[in-house]
Amino acid sequence: QVQLGESGGGLVQAGGSLRLSCAASGRTFSSYNMGWFRQPPGKEREFVATINWSGRSTYYADSVKGRFTIARDNAKNTVYLQMNSLKPEDTAVYYCEAVPHTSGGTQPGDYDYWGQGPQVTVSS
Repeated sequence: QVQLGESGGGLVQAGGSLRLSCAASGRTFSSYNMGWFRQPPGKEREFVATINWSGRSTYYADSVKGRFTIARDNAKNTVYLQMNSLKPEDTAVYYCEAVPHTSGGTQPGDYDYWGQGPQVTVSS
């Protein structure tokens, strides 16, 4: 089992940047694929990005490709989401999610664990 705790959310102007961090408990973080999802106000949770257990493979939603970067540091049990060129439509609660490395995907239901989710608000 793994517990996840996100940090780094906040309020930023359009065009600005934020970096979210997700720290995981346990000694087996490197055996999990990790994902970031977000839930805009009044909408369903949606896929943002995923990274495999080694960090060598990443995949992004079209809406964030070229602006967001997912990365991980297995020595620190942490996964990051660097968000640049933020837009008002990026406003959402952002969730870090984890699943054993033999699984994964782009649907929230593909993941077994998730954190509480920091709020990210982008003003125009």
